[in-house]
Amino acid sequence: MKRWLEVATSRPVVSRALKYAVIVGAVLIAINHGDAILGGGVSGARVAKMVLTVFVPYAVSTASSVSAILETQTDRVER
Repeated sequence: MKRWLEVATSRPVVSRALKYAVIVGAVLIAINHGDAILGGGVSGARVAKMVLTVFVPYAVSTASSVSAILETQTDRVER
């Protein structure tokens, strides 16, 4: 778990995850909340949902990157 967290918080992984979170999160927010944004119906609860909408691609990207990095490192050690 310690190694997983070290990789997850490394600069390349965080940078990549932030890029994906912003791009994919913006698209998802536009799809799911665009009508409320354009109509002026953005409540505190909706903002919380938007934050979670951005967090999901961040978490997915981070988990995927960490898994790939650790798998690659394991493969190198086994060879």
